Amino acid sequence: MDNAVTMFPAPSQVKLSGLLGEALDANRRGRLSHFIEDRHSPAIALFGAAHKCCNHEGDWYGEHAGKWLYAAARAANRSADPVLAQHVLQVADFLASEQEADGYLGTYAPERRFMQKQARGPRTWDGAPGKRTWDIWTHSYLIIGLLEVHKFFGHARHLEAARKIGDLCFATLTRGDIDITELGNHHGMSATCLLDPAAELYLRTGEPRYLQLAELIVQQADARVELNLLTQAVNGVDAAEIATGKAYQLCWNMVGMAKLHRATGKPQYLQAVRNVWHSVREYHLSLGGGPWGGVAHRSREVFNHHGAFSPYGYIETCSTLAWMQMNRELLAITGEAQFAEEIERSAYNDLLAAQAPNGEDWCYYIFPNGKRVYTTYWRCCKSSGSMAIEELPGVAYTLRGADEIAVNLYGPGEAMLATAAAGAVRLVQQTAYPADGSVRIEIQPERAGRFTLALRIPAWAHGAAAAVNGAGTGADGAKTGAGETAAQPGSYLRIEREWQAGDVVELSLPMAPTLHRKLSQNTQESLAPDGSPVAQQVMRYEYAAITRGPLVYATGLIDGFKTEETVILADGEQLAMAPEALPQDASGPAIRLKLASRPDLIFVPYYEAGGRRDGTWRLTWLQLAPPL
Repeated sequence: MDNAVTMFPAPSQVKLSGLLGEALDANRRGRLSHFIEDRHSPAIALFGAAHKCCNHEGDWYGEHAGKWLYAAARAANRSADPVLAQHVLQVADFLASEQEADGYLGTYAPERRFMQKQARGPRTWDGAPGKRTWDIWTHSYLIIGLLEVHKFFGHARHLEAARKIGDLCFATLTRGDIDITELGNHHGMSATCLLDPAAELYLRTGEPRYLQLAELIVQQADARVELNLLTQAVNGVDAAEIATGKAYQLCWNMVGMAKLHRATGKPQYLQAVRNVWHSVREYHLSLGGGPWGGVAHRSREVFNHHGAFSPYGYIETCSTLAWMQMNRELLAITGEAQFAEEIERSAYNDLLAAQAPNGEDWCYYIFPNGKRVYTTYWRCCKSSGSMAIEELPGVAYTLRGADEIAVNLYGPGEAMLATAAAGAVRLVQQTAYPADGSVRIEIQPERAGRFTLALRIPAWAHGAAAAVNGAGTGADGAKTGAGETAAQPGSYLRIEREWQAGDVVELSLPMAPTLHRKLSQNTQESLAPDGSPVAQQVMRYEYAAITRGPLVYATGLIDGFKTEETVILADGEQLAMAPEALPQDASGPAIRLKLASRPDLIFVPYYEAGGRRDGTWRLTWLQLAPPL
């Protein structure tokens, strides 16, 4: 059973150009082609007998193999790159050859493996076991990676290797003496991420034991008093208060929970995911769409308490990946436009802002206000970023039923999708989006046929309108005469009609620059002698930031050297387009912020602000002067 209503095309069916296409090409030429090439690459040599026989360290480095397999398999499929395809198969074959008879395919010495019950020791604040282990985490990514290789290359040995890992996990967790929450930190959330590959194994194979494994993981995660994963999520507990509030792990757990709903149809699983999504969306995202933390908390990667705000908060690229995948699963289940919108927001802002133009370097963390710092060889976020980039072709266009094609992401490119009524349909987008809101889509069906084209209308696109062959469209796609038809922001405009080769849809998405204000305040609370509450405001700051269409804007070092500035906004209209003031190393478009306190400031899209070089500065939020 699969309760998904939305189907994703293979990467080979979609070609993205423009900003997203450049990021994809850089990803293939850079990270995916160089980080891992064969069995001798350091990230793969970890799985060889010479290393794992004596590895007692509590490292996570084995995760890179599964992440790379997932991303590289998708990239090889979309690009038809024969060298990359060869590397994928060679690495997958080597890993399968290193798998032991019981299914173990990790990097740890026998006495440190997840099948061995570990002695309890003093736990840290994040609930880590006495001896840290990322063994179950590594195996979770290996399953995901091997399944993706099987999907696009079709060799049974790779599916069998993934199944053998699943069988070993099932045997270990059902024997009664090992609880999955004892196998990872953050009160077990780093191990309960196995929920995703367990549910995926069931969706791919239909084997009941994998469904049983997935539900057992949920039961054990819910029974752990510090976690209570399902119960707290269903009850709407804020994301920051579930276990340690670790953003990456919580979002990945919700990916698995969503797949478990697809497998079972049980409403509590979907309710849990929706509630966590709502909490993250409302209280725990940067303006650029990435989960953020690190403000007055124990870890840079833990959600802030939902009332906390700082322009210097941390956005971990791994968390951006998990958030995008969570939205992908909710889009699959519901077909709702809001989930595609969040994917686009993350992609055009915090994801692109973490990637270097060479496709090799990535930021571990980015900051709304802060320095761009490219991270080191082994860091997790380099592989997570390359995975996230490879998600984009599959979600740009989707199919719902036999005869509805949805356009979820805008940008130049094309797709080839199959319908029942019109056969193969080729869609070609011609647009400068996200720099411009005019989108022209050519429809080229194999044969004339009636189907629905669903155009996502972004929530910010007030006054959006569409026309087919120069005429407005009604709800059923019928021509309504010259002009355009208005569309509802935050939903899909569905055009159902008899489509013929050469039909053209013209979509207008107004992109007015928008000024956002954010209040950051801290209130100290206590009780009076009579027991009544006493509140004292001890800190209050107000900030302003700019967006235009899907893009967040930022500036570099102010006056060439200042990392922050307190300003007074000009009276009246504060924002204006400023193409003549575009910085030399930016493609824009630029926006001028008019100020009463100093010369105007020029803002460009956040992903390129300050230059896309290591060590450059970006400033998204400006502090506003307090009222006199």
